[in-house]
Amino acid sequence: MIRPQLVLDIGGVLATNLSPLFWQQLTEKAAISEEVLYADYKTQMSGSLWTGRISEEMFWAWLEQRTPHLSTEQARAFIHTSLQPLPALEKIQEWSLIADLHILSNHVPSWVEPIVKPIQPYLKSITISSEVGIRKPDLAIFKLLSAYFPPGSTVLFVDDQQKNIRQAASLGWRTLLADEDGRWIPFVRSLLEQGSNQENQ
Repeated sequence: MIRPQLVLDIGGVLATNLSPLFWQQLTEKAAISEEVLYADYKTQMSGSLWTGRISEEMFWAWLEQRTPHLSTEQARAFIHTSLQPLPALEKIQEWSLIADLHILSNHVPSWVEPIVKPIQPYLKSITISSEVGIRKPDLAIFKLLSAYFPPGSTVLFVDDQQKNIRQAASLGWRTLLADEDGRWIPFVRSLLEQGSNQENQ
């Protein structure tokens, strides 16, 4: 029996996204506008941080230059307050009974560790962009994850970004767009059971 594969993003699926709360918290303590700081981050840091071309320490040093009145310790604390568990996190054990579970996330490992560590026993794989040097929606990171799937298995991919959903669909994966209110959650079990039934016909 080939079990279906369930691939989950972290931000917007299992935990809240860093944006916009993280940047709002930073600029409350800094003499710079949220719009300017976030725009600088997107152009100067985002791509390199999420693909591991710069270290987490380099990001904090960059941030400290722009927010001199904010300590790195305070900024790190904002990461944890911004990444709050979402209801789907409580479904992980249940879903693991009928599917192999995988994490695929654009993130920094230490930032998501409080979310991932408690559910790690239920996961078959964890793919974090800054560790593998590729980020979604690059097709290469989806193909990298595919190496964990048994041949012929069906895949359900859950993400909160349409661009990532489209890329997964191009590989023939089933997809489910996560919404902020968690209305997507009740559909997971039925989609997984459909995939399991098809594989065993």
